[in-house]
Amino acid sequence: MNQSKLFCTLGMLLYSISLSAVASGYISYDQPKIAITNVNIIDGTGNKIKEAQTVVIEAGKIKTIMASASTTIAEDVTIIDGKGKTLIPGLIMMHEHMFYPTGKAHYTEMLHSFPKLYLAGGATTVRTAGTTSPYGDLNVRDAINSGDTIGPAMDVTAPYLNGPGLPILKLKALRDAENAKAMIDYWVSEGVTSYKAYINIRTKELETVIEQAHLRDHKVTAHLCSITYREAAEMGIDNLEHGFFAATDFVKDKQKDMCPEGAHQSLVDLDIDSPEVNDLIAYLVEKKVAITSTLTIYETFTKGRPQAYPLALEALIPQVREQYQNRWLTISQQEDATWPVVFNKMMQLEKKFVAAGGLLMAGTDPTGYGGVVAGFSNQRMIELLYEAGFSVEEVIKIATLNAANYLNKQQTIGSVEVGKNADLVLINGDLSVDISRIQDMPVVFKNGIGYDTKKIVADNKAIVGLH
Repeated sequence: MNQSKLFCTLGMLLYSISLSAVASGYISYDQPKIAITNVNIIDGTGNKIKEAQTVVIEAGKIKTIMASASTTIAEDVTIIDGKGKTLIPGLIMMHEHMFYPTGKAHYTEMLHSFPKLYLAGGATTVRTAGTTSPYGDLNVRDAINSGDTIGPAMDVTAPYLNGPGLPILKLKALRDAENAKAMIDYWVSEGVTSYKAYINIRTKELETVIEQAHLRDHKVTAHLCSITYREAAEMGIDNLEHGFFAATDFVKDKQKDMCPEGAHQSLVDLDIDSPEVNDLIAYLVEKKVAITSTLTIYETFTKGRPQAYPLALEALIPQVREQYQNRWLTISQQEDATWPVVFNKMMQLEKKFVAAGGLLMAGTDPTGYGGVVAGFSNQRMIELLYEAGFSVEEVIKIATLNAANYLNKQQTIGSVEVGKNADLVLINGDLSVDISRIQDMPVVFKNGIGYDTKKIVADNKAIVGLH
């Protein structure tokens, strides 16, 4: 072996050892048999909370769930006392990114910090709903799967499928439908598993994306503007992002394949009980189009909303933290702000969608001007769905089993049920009494391995915005 190859081999070996050491340093529980006793369970199915239960984990799976009073624990089982705690399924977050805003129309990849922080925030599965670094996302996914680093399981999307006109230099503008097909063909060969259309995509391009994805049993979501929700549903799209914030269906005189200027005002003026709203919701439900709620990102634009959690701010590098806080202060001082009106209406529309039989999922979208930080935003999303009027049990189902059903993984993840993967979140306190307890999750289990969230958060202070 020549010297350069020797150095390369040694370097890769040391890198692998280093990553494995990092992963093992965060593990609290990796015993073959673990029992969480006397714990209250919100199981993700929508059923009422079950009190004083014992959950036995074996070989990475949930082996038994029984009332603690009638359970005998074998001597070779490690016991975790769950008294006064709540157990929920690992969160499945459906609008996540491995990048973060670090300047005007600029995003920097957080391939080191974000996977860890997502896991520490309770997310055991995420979908990257758009990427500016597809190979970075794919390589992180593979490193997590091989055990070289820690993070959630990842459903990786292809790069944004967008039309021309958006001033973000990292994004490609599709030339035409044939170019869209070529993009799908290439990124399938590289290992992506889903696709996201973006603001300026045109009809022929979106039709092609949906057709090509469905030929491969893959799914398509979209953050729309140039195309309405109804038009996308007619084409057979699987999912729409951002609740109803991105709907341009209510813009008068909207031109085909054009992103209208009056989209926000149309939502300010919208009567959410109007026939056109009810008809759109009914059509989306009929076409089985799932909706992803991303209340976290829109909260950051809304006057009167709190700043990000203190721990989330501590995770940011100083200049990014200052950028965020300055913008938040500016928004808090706005006169005649319209975002509070829209934010409240959009919460109500998500409730109406679910009441009509629609499949609502949860995501956080760490974009905007930096108020949404991976992991912490998972927890904030739970609080916001509760604020929107869903019960605690409904909130957890939206953020777990609903997404598992969408991903066709409901047989293995999404709920606390016997035989499923032991993807679980242990929370200090009774979540059914105080939704803010979601912020205190000392242990997150993924495939039966329990990770110390406080260690993860402590090791990722003041680095978000850097890597």
